[in-house]
Amino acid sequence: MEKTEFSSIRRKLGKTQKQLAALLGMSLKTIHSYEQGWRSIPAHIERQLYFLLIKQRGRNKPLIPCWEQKMCPDKEACPAWEFQSGDLCWFLCGTLCECTSDSSYRDKINICRDCSIFQRLIE
Repeated sequence: MEKTEFSSIRRKLGKTQKQLAALLGMSLKTIHSYEQGWRSIPAHIERQLYFLLIKQRGRNKPLIPCWEQKMCPDKEACPAWEFQSGDLCWFLCGTLCECTSDSSYRDKINICRDCSIFQRLIE
């Protein structure tokens, strides 16, 4: 995640830097460092921001689970299906789509950002 996207998500959440620092359990100086580009944004912080953004926006339409949208042939072996979290496939490591099962979260989220399921959630 780049500093501009971090700042943009903070604004979309309607939070000041101080409020976001409290929400994420970190110092205001750390938030400043992310937004100025002095520090890289860790994967777990990126993950939390996307989670908050998606949960804040809610859903107007019922969600079709990822395994149905992608017609997953081996859904029973996927954590998204196991935990009935077809909207959190981007959040869960070990999912089977797009060859992400052995990927780190950082690599996985780079693939998921281009996925239509993820895109619909953050729109």
